[in-house]
Amino acid sequence: MKGPLFYAKILLFGEYGIIKDSKGLAIPYNMYQGALKNDDNSTLTAIDSNANLRKYHSYLLELSVLGTSLISFDLKRFKDDLDTGMYFDSSIPQGYGVGSSGALVASIYDKYAFDKITVLENLTRDKLLGLKKVFGQMESYFHGKSSGLDPLNSYLSLPILINSKDNIEPAGIPSQQQGKGAVFLLDSEIVGETEPMVNIFMNKMKNEGFRNMLSKEFTVHTDACIDDFLNGNVSSLFGNVKKLSKVVLANFEPMIPKNFQKIWQRGIDTNDYYLKLCGSGGGGYILGFTENFDKTKILLKEYKLELVYRF
Repeated sequence: MKGPLFYAKILLFGEYGIIKDSKGLAIPYNMYQGALKNDDNSTLTAIDSNANLRKYHSYLLELSVLGTSLISFDLKRFKDDLDTGMYFDSSIPQGYGVGSSGALVASIYDKYAFDKITVLENLTRDKLLGLKKVFGQMESYFHGKSSGLDPLNSYLSLPILINSKDNIEPAGIPSQQQGKGAVFLLDSEIVGETEPMVNIFMNKMKNEGFRNMLSKEFTVHTDACIDDFLNGNVSSLFGNVKKLSKVVLANFEPMIPKNFQKIWQRGIDTNDYYLKLCGSGGGGYILGFTENFDKTKILLKEYKLELVYRF
């Protein structure tokens, strides 16, 4: 038995801002994926995953018993499958900001939700928001608080444009070109944790100066980057990504691993590449933008880079 594949996701723009109702743009990343499986379930990884799924089953059962679950699941079938050794077989790195828990949540919803919304339906705004809300509740088990965006992206396997909390839509992104420019991932080789980073952000939000920066700089640059990316305005995009990179380095320092702050600044100073957070930060992947990927690979040769998108 093997369920359908659910892919990783990359939030190209909008980290932290979407908590405060700014725009965001998330795309599927099919380099990594996960699926529910039942064969080859005697490995340590499978046994560990099965144990974790049992805890997650208990969470969904508790929501059901309390009457707070937003939808109904076939929890008996879920339990029966766990008893026969079902586990989540995933290549998505955990704590890296690319949606490992989102893919798991999407797979559980797909297999066990009653009256589920399918990707073949006409995905109206109300259906998308309903799905996002359900996924937010399901994923909050892992992070304490979840927007539901990661599982939504993984479930639909479509680019998602977040205009605001109550306005999301599938997005058409320009097809990749065979140019020199690229979006890439830089591996910090540090496992990040979402909840502590979000807590730092929420504490910073108590500061009026930080709130002003978020609305007058961070959100403005983020929105401009999204518009440029969707419209294929590459030259304008890099100018706006540079502004965003500067603002993040100046104001989100705790989210940037210390040994990456120098190369972050070097990119801004030389214009060879620009770095930004990928997810909540604190480790995992850092997202990079460059107009010359071959040159950037040489400049950052001591780090692991992964190509995401070509300009």
